[in-house]
Amino acid sequence: MRPLKDAQLGAFTFFASALPHDVCGSNGLPLTPNSIKILGRFQILKTITHPRLCQYVDISRGKHERLIVVTEHYESSLSDFQKQGKTVSPEKVLQVAYEVLEGLEFMNKHGLVHRALNAHNVLMDCKGNVKLAKFGFYHMTDHGADVDFPIGYPSYLAPEVIAQGSFHPTDPSHDEAPPPSGPKADVWSLGVLLFELCAGRRLLHNIEISERLKFILTLAEKHHLKLSELPENVQELLRKCLTFLPSKRPTPAELLGDPVFSGISCQYTPFQKPVSLFSSSLRCAHLELPDDISDLCKDEDEDYLSERAIDEVYHLWCLAGGDLEKELTNKEIIQSKPPICTLSNFVMEDGESFGQGRDRSFLLDDTTVTLSLCQLRNRLKDVAGEAYYPLLEDEQSSLPQSNSSNELSATVTLPLIIRERDTEYQLIRIILFDRLLKGYPYKKNLVWKEARVDIPPLVRGLAWAALQVEIHQGVDIPRCHQYDELLSSPQGHIKFRRVLKAWVVSHPDLVYWQGLDSLCAPFLYLNFNNEALAYACMSAFIPKYLYNFFLKDNSHVIQEYLTVFSQMIAFHDPELSNHLNEIGFIPDLYAIPWFLTMFTHVFPLHKIFHLWDTLLLGNSSFPFCIGVAILQQLRDRLLANGFNECILLFSDLPEIDIERCVRESINLFCWTPKSATYRQHAQPPKTTADNGFGKTATYYSSDYQDMPKTDLSREPLALCDLKAELSPRISAEDLIDLCELSLSGPTKRSRAGKPKIVAVDIRSVEDYSRGHISGSINVAFNTAFGPDGELVQCPATGVLQNYRGRVIVVISHAMKSAAMVSKLSSLCVCAHLFIRIWLHKSACHV
Repeated sequence: MRPLKDAQLGAFTFFASALPHDVCGSNGLPLTPNSIKILGRFQILKTITHPRLCQYVDISRGKHERLIVVTEHYESSLSDFQKQGKTVSPEKVLQVAYEVLEGLEFMNKHGLVHRALNAHNVLMDCKGNVKLAKFGFYHMTDHGADVDFPIGYPSYLAPEVIAQGSFHPTDPSHDEAPPPSGPKADVWSLGVLLFELCAGRRLLHNIEISERLKFILTLAEKHHLKLSELPENVQELLRKCLTFLPSKRPTPAELLGDPVFSGISCQYTPFQKPVSLFSSSLRCAHLELPDDISDLCKDEDEDYLSERAIDEVYHLWCLAGGDLEKELTNKEIIQSKPPICTLSNFVMEDGESFGQGRDRSFLLDDTTVTLSLCQLRNRLKDVAGEAYYPLLEDEQSSLPQSNSSNELSATVTLPLIIRERDTEYQLIRIILFDRLLKGYPYKKNLVWKEARVDIPPLVRGLAWAALQVEIHQGVDIPRCHQYDELLSSPQGHIKFRRVLKAWVVSHPDLVYWQGLDSLCAPFLYLNFNNEALAYACMSAFIPKYLYNFFLKDNSHVIQEYLTVFSQMIAFHDPELSNHLNEIGFIPDLYAIPWFLTMFTHVFPLHKIFHLWDTLLLGNSSFPFCIGVAILQQLRDRLLANGFNECILLFSDLPEIDIERCVRESINLFCWTPKSATYRQHAQPPKTTADNGFGKTATYYSSDYQDMPKTDLSREPLALCDLKAELSPRISAEDLIDLCELSLSGPTKRSRAGKPKIVAVDIRSVEDYSRGHISGSINVAFNTAFGPDGELVQCPATGVLQNYRGRVIVVISHAMKSAAMVSKLSSLCVCAHLFIRIWLHKSACHV
């Protein structure tokens, strides 16, 4: 959105019409409230940006179908001329007409009609330029069908609109709705508005509505003498606007090209749509700088906040304690009524009530209340001007962990939920991300770096796209995220279908599985008005984290994924793993919805946002860590219950502390060797070509399969063999790194933070004597077990008792002793001797 500049934030409220409570739709679900329908249609209005239109910012839904709309606002309007009682010069009339027509034409190109044009809705900025307000009212209410009041003002309505009369879908006297008004209806309203400017007073001010149509029909004849006093070009403009027959009345686009504006049209430059992010166009192509750059910094009292985008200012206003309902209540726009006064005197069996007049508070009050920014400015008074224009260092400079953490180092250490509500912190983070995203893809590495700190909620949609996207159906959708007003709106359902259909059509080798709609929901919510970007994010997300999950036969992919997850549980929490295996509560019973939807099926959106902020920074194995972290939060309840209780527990998952889950997932991820989560059916290795702009693969959390292959790398394992093993295997490379035998190679932890491990070599004494890893213990498998399968006590096994709580790496011949290793690891885990066990297939050659 464009900067705030000299504008203000304004808010107005109205009620959507209520629906009966005992009626369901054709799909058997309750009818969607009209307020949610309006909320869905409103979203497209936020993308309509033009110099002649007031920018829509936000809409919120309150009790009893109340809606509050936030928009760009100005105190001055054309009604000020009417209050003065003076006529306006012909030049000013033509200027107003031309600028209004510019706004109307732009609206018409986007399929919008104003229908509520009047003097109060034609605002004027500080330079006297026109700004049309409430231009989306007719659109968001579905041409007035979703409200109980007519759209428009009787004095300005076109004859064809008045002739149609009022209409409401619940009115049995109307078989079908009249056609919606077209652009020519606004031209008539403009004609009346211009006529008032010429006359210097309001028309039809104190006349009954029944008399207004007669007056409108004879408007031109009654005021012919006054019109004759005006210049010919103004008279011609009024005649064209006030043409009675719509078929002969011009459209706004036709009027703009009329010769009547030949004298002023050259003063206006055609509107150019602002350059958006992820565009190859130059944002600074038309930048004009003064001869002396220092002139830009001379004004010490410059209002830096006014240079920020309108939606940013409103977001910060809310964080600083702004309350829309409180502001409207203080201005007596919202008036409370004691409940006792709303009771009916008489109620019939069918629910019809009598004895109470219509509550006038439910009628339309088109007053727009200005939202004071004093509290926000006072909150930000200590923020230095330099913070609004942060410098972005190049790759060679030594960047701190976070550019903004230098300003608010204390805030960075606070919990995420507190940081997201801190006004100063969010201002600095939003400005920083805005600069980085405008420099995308050249600043992609810095986007990743700052995302590791946190992502401001206001820019989360674009930040997710920058982290993923490289710049070079029927029943599920109505049920998807019904708790969210935006996604449950009819517009949300339409967009769901389009994005999902586009994905299915563009991936002919994949199919729609139930849960794909939940996976789409976060991307669509964050990019509601940019379906292409939502589709691009989803298309980049699925191959990385859910490769081949949506094959028609995905059983082999799912089974391998669940087996690796089961091994991860055994690796990080063997006691819990043993208990779940003993009661038969395997991941197949609860984890498939987790991973198939990347937890969107089990967590609400606000938790998914925080979870995915971190997920997008990790590799494809990070979901395993999230799953283990969830189980560890439920650990005590799982250990204390049997199979039936666990089933009931997961049927209604208890509240999960998402911040703790993210924190523990990161710890688990850092403690897990990459080869332990290797999957044969993961995404194939990506090309090692330069991903653009000088970043190495190690900068991001790359997958194990993307690493260069050597003789010490882990090789694929058949699914049946993989399922026979309780604990994960690791590669010889990871073993060398864990044993600190080599200082080379990437590592996620410092040497001081590495876990203490012990290597158990289960080869024969002869093989062990020929060569072994320094410090390893030899427990020959062929002599390690007695007749009853118990571990025979010997000096070597006694040593293992001293390693309780440490990491054990079992080493054997390549593939030869897989069954033996599994038996040994099973005994070790069941005896609770070791917390973690890592298996390797060929470390004997090290």
